[in-house]
Amino acid sequence: MAETSRVSHPPQAAPLRFAPRILFLCQSPEQVEAVLGGRQISLTDATPLRDDISTDEITPIAILTHYDEKLGRFPYTGFKSGDRMPIGAGAIAASGIEVVVAGRRYGKGSSREHSPAAEKLAGVRLVIAESFERIYRQNADNIGLFTSTDFGLVARIAAGEPIPVDELVAGRDALAATILKTGGLLRFGREFMQDIAPADTVPDARPRTLFEKIVARHALRTPLTSARPSPGDGAFVRADWRFIHEYYTGMAAHMLHATFGRPLPLHAPDSIVVFEDHTSYVEESPAHLRGGLVPNVWRMVDAQREFVAAYRLRSHRTLTEEEAAQDDGSNVAGISHAMVAERYALPGQLVVGTDSHTPHSGALGCVAFGVGTTDMANAFVTGAVRLTVPPSIHVRLDRRLGPGVTAKDLVLHMLALPFIRGGGGVGKVFEFTGEGIALLSTDERATLTNMTAELGGFTGIVAPDAETVRFLRERRGIDFELEPWMRSDEGAAYAHELRIDCSAVEPMVAAPGDPGNGLPITGVAQPVRIDIAYGGSCTAGKREDFDHYHAVLRWAADRGLRVAPGVQLFLQFGTTAVRDHCVAAGYLDAFERVGARILQPSCGACGNCGPGGSSDARQVTVSAINRNFPGRGGPGSVWLASPPTVAASAIAGELMSFEALQARHGRRTLS
Repeated sequence: MAETSRVSHPPQAAPLRFAPRILFLCQSPEQVEAVLGGRQISLTDATPLRDDISTDEITPIAILTHYDEKLGRFPYTGFKSGDRMPIGAGAIAASGIEVVVAGRRYGKGSSREHSPAAEKLAGVRLVIAESFERIYRQNADNIGLFTSTDFGLVARIAAGEPIPVDELVAGRDALAATILKTGGLLRFGREFMQDIAPADTVPDARPRTLFEKIVARHALRTPLTSARPSPGDGAFVRADWRFIHEYYTGMAAHMLHATFGRPLPLHAPDSIVVFEDHTSYVEESPAHLRGGLVPNVWRMVDAQREFVAAYRLRSHRTLTEEEAAQDDGSNVAGISHAMVAERYALPGQLVVGTDSHTPHSGALGCVAFGVGTTDMANAFVTGAVRLTVPPSIHVRLDRRLGPGVTAKDLVLHMLALPFIRGGGGVGKVFEFTGEGIALLSTDERATLTNMTAELGGFTGIVAPDAETVRFLRERRGIDFELEPWMRSDEGAAYAHELRIDCSAVEPMVAAPGDPGNGLPITGVAQPVRIDIAYGGSCTAGKREDFDHYHAVLRWAADRGLRVAPGVQLFLQFGTTAVRDHCVAAGYLDAFERVGARILQPSCGACGNCGPGGSSDARQVTVSAINRNFPGRGGPGSVWLASPPTVAASAIAGELMSFEALQARHGRRTLS
């Protein structure tokens, strides 16, 4: 990048020396306990390392009610090794450990900056892993926590050798390296981001993807970033919409006020939207009740409401059962990223939010991606959002999905592909094209772009077309005109191509532990008894998802069938617009006749924040949520499935597709 040479970089830092005892997050709980007990073991002794360690394991969701130094007591308290969780509260801080080592795809899942913050506050200064998920690593950069994929450092650190900082940032883009050397994003911003402006429009004759075009239209010129960023470059962009929810706002306000004082000079506050979307049912959350954390949650909510009031920000507050009963339509509520697609995002725009499922809005043909708290805090005061420009994967969907097969089945199929399981999608843009995508509704497209988070991707995007125009007109009352540039150019460069025959995809499930544990439901060897069925979340709480729930449950109700004995079925709307659609369509009658419990809009059980999660490790859940990492949705086992499979399983009392349920009970309506 030409501009880089003009920057006065931070002075050369002295080499860093780390405590030689290293914590290996490995598959042997005995080895983990040995290190915590004071032993120093080798990498050879520690292998095999645990892969796919999620942010739910680094900082379980109940811990997110803390957003200050208290987090330092809790890193890895959800980490599962073998059949147990060997790291208790306070163990890392008491151990003096400064270096942690793990396997592939470290930091999967949520965008919660609480995870690297908890590690750093506990004394961890460096995490080494075979690969990192994009949001986790960027969050670590932003707070000055070093990350590396160089396993050659392990023996050197154990021997007491000091490590040059340049080796710790080797292979990173210039922007990431400078942020780390400066001590984090907010310090970097104070030094380097006083002179930012929209980049000049520079003609570019090369074929470009739609993602590249949108980023170029939103690029900002800074002393350290190029006006024409290429894949691998660090860049800053202007966002059309920035949104945040209650698990992040208190932390963002805390760090901003500590850095800049009061009042804050917020940039373009009209483009900031604040949501309460996790906490409406927290008093029915076993995780929060068991930990005595409900008062912490309400303090967190109050902190957000105070921030909203102080800066007069646009907000959508949670809708309780009591409020819903008296609702006059004035409180439009729901899950943040679902609401953004319903009310705010437009084709060609750029959207950022403090949630890993922000790519939901990519279904409309915009660039939408998740960021952590520090990134959003910086964006609040500068208007600039940091990214490392990713390469793209072209996902060509051939033919149409078969009867009873949904976009959720398609994405579970993709998650099980060896390329994805091996981390091939980490940090990439997933662009969906082909006949298969053209035949999908916007709601179904949103399932695909939403779950690029589980694919490991930076975001997902679908070029806007006639279906997008229909959605905007019918759902939002907008007459939108597509522009010729709103598509990828012929000959645009992609890092990889996936080609999928949609007609060959079957109804899928993902076995407990990871969304990548996918298999056709016909391939489940033994019957799986269930205790809980949950339909909802951003991924499966949309209007068309409820059309699927209703199709199954109306069929069951017409035959006098009900939810199986011993099973609880929860259906939770993603937004009030979805609820209103179900009421107008008469869906509630069938839901009530089969014995489902209907819940108002919220993230709910997906984040251990309400009914639908397990309370006992022996319970088995089938859920339409997007991830089933250990601890996600409660202590029990969680199988992922599509909306029709969740509904059919609730009636059957075991994992079952709608087709199999129909075969069991006969297809003819009872007289």
